[in-house]
Amino acid sequence: MTRSDFLPLSRNDMLNRGWDSVDFAYVIGDAYVDHPSFGHAIISRVLESRGYRVGIISQPDWKDPKSIQIYGEPRLGFLVSAGNMDSMVNHYSVSKKHRKTDAYTPGGVMGKRPDYACVVYGNLIRRTYKRTPVILGGIEASLRRLAHYDYWSDRLKRSVLLDSGADMISYGMGERSIVEIADALDAGIPVSELTYIDGTVVKVRGKDRIYDAEYLPSYEELKADKETYARSFYTQYLNTDAFNGKRLAEPYSDHLYVVQNPPSKPLSVTEMDDVYDLPYMRTYHPSYEEKSGIPAVSEIRFSLISSRGCFGGCSFCALTFHQGRIVQARSHDSLLREAELITKEKDFKGYIHDVGGPTANFRHPSCGGQLERGVCRNRQCLFPKPCGNLDVDHSDYVSLLRKLRQVSGVKKVFIRSGIRFDYLLADKKRDFLKELCQYHVSGQLKVAPEHVSAAVLSLMGKPEHSVYEKFTDEFCKMNKRIGKKQYLVPYLMSSHPGSTLNEAVELALYCRDLGYMPEQVQDFYPTPSTLSTCMYYTGLDPRTGRPVYVPSDPHEKSMQRALIQYRNPALYDLVLEALRRAGRTDLIGYGPKCLIRPARTGQGRPAFDKGKTKAHRGGAVKPGSADRAGSDGRHGRKKKKTIRNIHRKK
Repeated sequence: MTRSDFLPLSRNDMLNRGWDSVDFAYVIGDAYVDHPSFGHAIISRVLESRGYRVGIISQPDWKDPKSIQIYGEPRLGFLVSAGNMDSMVNHYSVSKKHRKTDAYTPGGVMGKRPDYACVVYGNLIRRTYKRTPVILGGIEASLRRLAHYDYWSDRLKRSVLLDSGADMISYGMGERSIVEIADALDAGIPVSELTYIDGTVVKVRGKDRIYDAEYLPSYEELKADKETYARSFYTQYLNTDAFNGKRLAEPYSDHLYVVQNPPSKPLSVTEMDDVYDLPYMRTYHPSYEEKSGIPAVSEIRFSLISSRGCFGGCSFCALTFHQGRIVQARSHDSLLREAELITKEKDFKGYIHDVGGPTANFRHPSCGGQLERGVCRNRQCLFPKPCGNLDVDHSDYVSLLRKLRQVSGVKKVFIRSGIRFDYLLADKKRDFLKELCQYHVSGQLKVAPEHVSAAVLSLMGKPEHSVYEKFTDEFCKMNKRIGKKQYLVPYLMSSHPGSTLNEAVELALYCRDLGYMPEQVQDFYPTPSTLSTCMYYTGLDPRTGRPVYVPSDPHEKSMQRALIQYRNPALYDLVLEALRRAGRTDLIGYGPKCLIRPARTGQGRPAFDKGKTKAHRGGAVKPGSADRAGSDGRHGRKKKKTIRNIHRKK
């Protein structure tokens, strides 16, 4: 593997290929990784397959215009992506503190991309190239394509298209739209005339140039009234489908409109195979070796992407806006070919780390009519109950997994991307559950019930807690039947809209009754373009218009998170305050149902009783009360004693 096997990363690389220029210069906020888990790799290889010359400009110095001039002026335009993550999520925790590392940068070094990278890169280009087309893409541009709430500045922002100075956004999964854009530019059509391409957002000057569109409230109206924004956001949410989504126009003045064309049509199986069968190097550029490589590669190098799209409909997830609700899948043959490539890599030890996508056990559209009519605009496939038309069938996935296990050199195939346990339970056959437990769990299975409160789960778009309880029971029974000791690791979320301290206490009591203290808790993060973020900003459920309690005060958020980890002595003061505020001082005491002991005046934080110390800290417990299991998940290797048999049958 040499530098020439990758696309150009420097002017010398370009010249060594015999090129005197590039058709597209692709500016990215990530390091250059030529693997199909990275959006820039897919888009650049797709363009290459159509005969276009693409040069990569990775993590340019945004303070120096020369950093984006290494190839000169590209013949057709600049492509710009902030990277695989929104740059603000990449830089800041939910408490708005700077993260220490960046997994998408050589050596994990932080600070190699700017805040609001799409805006900064776009304006950097415009300083030198006034008229060269600039097309934004990637998750940051996709989810900020219309007016959106920005958590980090705590205000409503304009479409990123306007603030960046770019000409277009290719939103969602951009294989179709980027080729259509490239072909039109190559044919000599001015970028200002490319207002019709599905999967794009464009600037239009003059209402007479907009056709067949639904008009959203103006940006000024959205800023003035949160209820108006909630209604506008829900209109966008109802128009994310490629078959029934309407063209949307958002006014910014009497003459300037940002127009979102309907989403691109989903890829067929053959088209998906064509994309993933392109000649990726499957790793980072060799120039990064001296800086210890790219940390994120280790997470995906030996994993297989089998599908995209998700009909799960979780309120806090942006997949509806980005990949859409129609599931698209690759063929078995394509995945088997990639698995064989993986087995030939020198560091492969026999373990395929994952076979999945946004949701691993979704391998086909949720019902038969979606590829003709699209998804239902006003109904969800799984929430609040599985739809009667839901096509619940794991047979294709089970068949794929069985084939992958037979590939020469493969010892074990894990499933580490999420599974929807409600969809699994809706399958009356239990073939997939048996295969999952017998072959594809590494001692622990991570699942995401998120909460236990009915009110919070409803706002999250998640199934009732009783559904998760049924799944835990079935999981335990299946493991007993096949003679394995395996455990569930539930992901829990604090401070989601709708969660008061009372709901947080309810979640703490659930953890108490399980004898489980999660080492990490996800505090709700208001990222752009999710239903939950709209609730956070407006205090309204955009689906119903009803008021929603929003825990936005940082101190209250800390208390809610601390309640779930009430056994951590460092969090005692927060837990004590939370219980007092919630009127649950009955949980402060020495009884078996109490969460913490009373404070001792002048003696600091009380210690746990000697007989309970290890149990409360998640360590060894009395025989018969809970078994222990190792951890290879987000708890880390040093926490092997923290996970016990928390889902034993009560």
